[in-house]
Amino acid sequence: MNAADDKTIVREYFNSTGFDRWRRIYGDGEVNKVQLDIRNGHQQTVDTVIDWLKNDGNLAELSICDAGCGVGSLSIPLATAGAKVYASDISEKMVEEGKQRALAALGNADNPTFAVQDLESLSGSYHTVICLDVLIHYPQDKADEMISHLCSLAQSRIILSFAPKTCALALLKKIGSFFPGPSKTTRAYLHREADVVKILEKNGFAIQRQAFTKTRFYFSRILEATRQQ
Repeated sequence: MNAADDKTIVREYFNSTGFDRWRRIYGDGEVNKVQLDIRNGHQQTVDTVIDWLKNDGNLAELSICDAGCGVGSLSIPLATAGAKVYASDISEKMVEEGKQRALAALGNADNPTFAVQDLESLSGSYHTVICLDVLIHYPQDKADEMISHLCSLAQSRIILSFAPKTCALALLKKIGSFFPGPSKTTRAYLHREADVVKILEKNGFAIQRQAFTKTRFYFSRILEATRQQ
């Protein structure tokens, strides 16, 4: 299976059975214990990033690209805090759900700006580019290209989260427990932190902050890197 096939599978999955499942996980309705664990883990990652940005000062009018925004779990609170957010996702259904959630939370449809796009077709220039929990859909060679492209859009900072490649997590993935459930139809790629850091440094960025979210079924390394002058 090539990367193009991977992308098609991801798009179709999140526009069909995957959309229903992940909309529930990223919402506040009733879910099973595994889904609740993943919901809590993902929210911890989102909260960490929001805390980092807020601790740096006023978010008002800061331009942020939320690449792979899902249903707006990060975009909406950033827009609420005053940032100007461009949010994109490969899934049309995810984007439509994000628009509805933003409208309900903010009362207007102007910010965040949502678009249906894959990461490779993103363009523009933003103070900060954020891509959370999307690298799991990219094999290593395509991850290099994708991260490099996101770096080209970031004026000052890029924040990534990914499932780190360790012996323990590789075993979890192998036995099918990384994203449990019968609706799992996409591949789950793990990445070595050293490889991700190397890509960022190659593109002129240096690591400033890092964190690790770990629950029973959710694992995510978060890296913040800033552009070096």
